[in-house]
Parts: sequence; C-alpha cells; structure tokens
Amino acid sequence: MKKLSILSFALAAVLLTACGGKKSAEAAADADTLKSYDQQMIEASIKAYIDSIADEIGRLKQPAFVQDNHGGLTLTKAEKLVKPTYLLQPALADSAATLAEKYRVLGALGIDKRIANLYEMPVDDYSKAIAKLLADISDPSFKAVANGSTLLETTSTLYDAMDENGRINFFWQMAAATLVEELYLITQNSDKLLSVVDDEAASNLTFRLVLITDAMNRLSQYDPDVKPIVKAIAPLETLNATTVGELKAQLREAEDKIKAARETIIN
Repeated sequence: MKKLSILSFALAAVLLTACGGKKSAEAAADADTLKSYDQQMIEASIKAYIDSIADEIGRLKQPAFVQDNHGGLTLTKAEKLVKPTYLLQPALADSAATLAEKYRVLGALGIDKRIANLYEMPVDDYSKAIAKLLADISDPSFKAVANGSTLLETTSTLYDAMDENGRINFFWQMAAATLVEELYLITQNSDKLLSVVDDEAASNLTFRLVLITDAMNRLSQYDPDVKPIVKAIAPLETLNATTVGELKAQLREAEDKIKAARETIIN
C-alpha cells in the first residue's frame, strides 16, 4: 500500500507536467485520496496494537506499596521519624507549563503522595497540587475513575475513557512518568518498599516498562512531544527482572539512568 502511494504521487506529478488542466488536478486528487486511505489504514493498525498493549498492562499486577493500603506495608515509629527527602515537591505542579507536562507531573505526584502518607507526612499540599493539575488539565476522562487523586497507569477504565476523549497520547505520557517514579522510589528504599512485592509483581514492573516503551515508540511517529520521553526511558529497556532479587540488583545498577529519566520526564 505504501509503495502504491508513492507510485500514485509520481504518476500525478508526470500528468501535471505533461498535460495540466482538469485531468492533472483529478490525478493529483486521486493520489491524495489514496494517500489519505493508506495513512488511515496504517494509523488504525497502530491504534489497534496500542489498544492491545493497554489491555495487557491492565492485567499486570501492581506493586503493593502503591496500592491503597500499601499492600500491608507498615513502618516502625523510628522509620517514620526519618522522612524521605527524595519525594517531589508539590510546588512542581506550578512549573508544569504544557499539557503533557501537567499529565506527567500529575502521575508522579500521585505516587509520591502515597509514600508521603506512608511516612505520616502532611499531604494537604500534595492534594492541592493534584487538584490544581486536574483543574488545569480539565480532562473529562478522569470522571471514569473513582479517585482522580490517585491515578495509576494500569487503570484500563481510564485508558478507555481517554481513548474516547482523544487523549491516549497523554495517557502514555502519564504512564511513563508514574512508572519511572515508582522505579526511582524503589532505588531510594528497596529493602522496605520491595518487602511487600512478590516475584510476579517484580516481573510485571519491568514488563510494564517494555509495554509502555513499545506503545510510545509507535506514538512518536505522529506526536513529536512523545519523542523526548521515549529517549528518556530508552536506557531502561535492559530491565528484565523475573524475581524480586533480580529487580533489586538491576535497579541498583540502573539507579543513575532512572534518576536521569525522572529528571527529563518531570522537567
């Protein structure tokens, strides 16, 4: 189909040069129509593939520490006294300028709010920042999820809603930001955060990265805003853990790459 489009354009150019007039215009119009049809078929194929990736992600097991009850993870009084200094500041919401940046910061802050809550830190500023981003974004898709302040990329309901509203590119940007933030948090406290993660969830965490990268690589053909994010997460493609032990080791080795990806994604 693609070769046929090229031949059609060449034929249209020859006719335009040789004949001119109505027939030339008709030939060019036919070529444009054929190109449009070809492009629609290609885009439909890519869209169907990306939809299948979203379905696959929706079936993956989410790390326990980002679940509503932290997967049963608890901290001692002594541990709660040592507050994490590596969380993103809620004020980051004010510096998010573009719509894509707002989606990415929204995903990352949602994860950090959960960790702040785990340490019994004040979360009002996180809630206000998230509310501001939700208002700025004004995406009706968020009405499809029960709690818009704790959005996760594994929500198939959210993907379907964003698909309906023509915002799946932003879904994948938010998904990438959320996952990278999860990986970064693990590098800061792997013994504690992975204590409630089993081998299946560890494997799913790195497989989710493969799926998100695949989806965004395909989207980057049509959305130039996606390309910097694809470039940022590309160095993490070597993560392929199948056990908690492997995940710990791989994240330790990739710590600098994860930090660099995080800085690109949220800035």
